[in-house]
Amino acid sequence: MASVALTTTDFAETVNRDGIVLVDFWAGWCGPCRAFAPVYEKASEQHPDIVFGKVDTEAEQALAAAAQIRSIPTLMAFRDGVLVFAQPGALPTAGLEELIRAVRDLDMDEVRAKTA
Repeated sequence: MASVALTTTDFAETVNRDGIVLVDFWAGWCGPCRAFAPVYEKASEQHPDIVFGKVDTEAEQALAAAAQIRSIPTLMAFRDGVLVFAQPGALPTAGLEELIRAVRDLDMDEVRAKTA
């Protein structure tokens, strides 16, 4: 599955669904964003069970502000509607794969108990 563009219209619906949703906040003028894009796309093809969303911070300024994006690229990971990771900076392939494994391995009952 290739990545999908997210907007204010479908962002909440997408990240609140069951399963894993990764969201890359990026901009076309951002060098590190452009460097991370092929890594992100390749991972989207290798993990068809995960939603790989992308938010263009230039086109979706209100959404970026609501998500408190201060630096790009910023990667967020949601699992079963819960934000479990948010960090600025481009990840190498191995780092992104490690993050995906960590999100898959989360005990969501434990996560929900901690956030309650």
